[in-house]
Amino acid sequence: MNFTTKIPIAKSDAPIDYSSRIVSLGSCFAENMGERLAFFKFQNTTNPFGIIFNPVSIEKIIDRAINLNYFTEDNLFFHNELWHCYEVHSDLSYENKEYFLLNLNQTLKETNQQLTNATHIIITYGTSWVYKLKSFGSVVANCHKVPQNQFDKEILYVEEIEKSIQNTLVLIKKANPNCNVIFTISPVRHLKDGFVENQRSKAHLISALHTSISQLPTSMYFPSFEIQMDELRDYRFYAQDMLHPNSVAIDYIWERFCESAIAEEATPIMQEVASIQKGMAHRPFHPQSISHTKFLQNISQKAAQLKAQFPFMNF
Repeated sequence: MNFTTKIPIAKSDAPIDYSSRIVSLGSCFAENMGERLAFFKFQNTTNPFGIIFNPVSIEKIIDRAINLNYFTEDNLFFHNELWHCYEVHSDLSYENKEYFLLNLNQTLKETNQQLTNATHIIITYGTSWVYKLKSFGSVVANCHKVPQNQFDKEILYVEEIEKSIQNTLVLIKKANPNCNVIFTISPVRHLKDGFVENQRSKAHLISALHTSISQLPTSMYFPSFEIQMDELRDYRFYAQDMLHPNSVAIDYIWERFCESAIAEEATPIMQEVASIQKGMAHRPFHPQSISHTKFLQNISQKAAQLKAQFPFMNF
């Protein structure tokens, strides 16, 4: 794809390389970028508590993890034959309360270590719309299919988001002063909120982010939302639901992310990793042939050489 006009993107002052330790948090688009980082065998953890869309819920889970504020039974509830927690995604829900609580707190300990040791934290906000549980008045990360009449739907105003972002940055910098934070806004459109409401939601996020990160030199903004809206402004770059970017769009946004946030010296290693990954995924017509056996031996040798250089890589 060739574009006559590209959105200018600043180069990171502390680009990601293979010594970097990355934590990615946020919306489902964070999952897409996390999958790319995992494919290229970077040291990356993505959404340990599942997909979280709004800034306040992301702040709350970072606060809980950094301060090791363990979950208790009071944070759990039973619904539709499963135990849930309003602060995490339903992917973590479980039928056994004791196991669920144990798993939440084990994940919390691991996330504390990951955030404390991270060189880069990537936060992707999805929406300014939030649901508040009427019985407590608190913002939830996930409604877990509890009837909607139990919640009040509200939009976070710019000032509220700014405060949440600043709180998040204070938490991170307190635990990990040298960490670099990359913020982005998910290009996924939340049309269940409405066309106008979705644009309003994204506008609040954009305005709050630019005000907040301008005050902190170790934070940067990557314009994934703007790339999708302006450089890829065509429905052929969307999935069948016309809401999510398709694989072509995700690949393109990843390329632009690499331009701004990945160190140039990492490129040859990424190419080698991709070659190994594609070789391992290859399905031969004649798996018992001598040529395929030699091919597999060559792939295994390359993988072993990379693992010797980067022990964290597992193929």
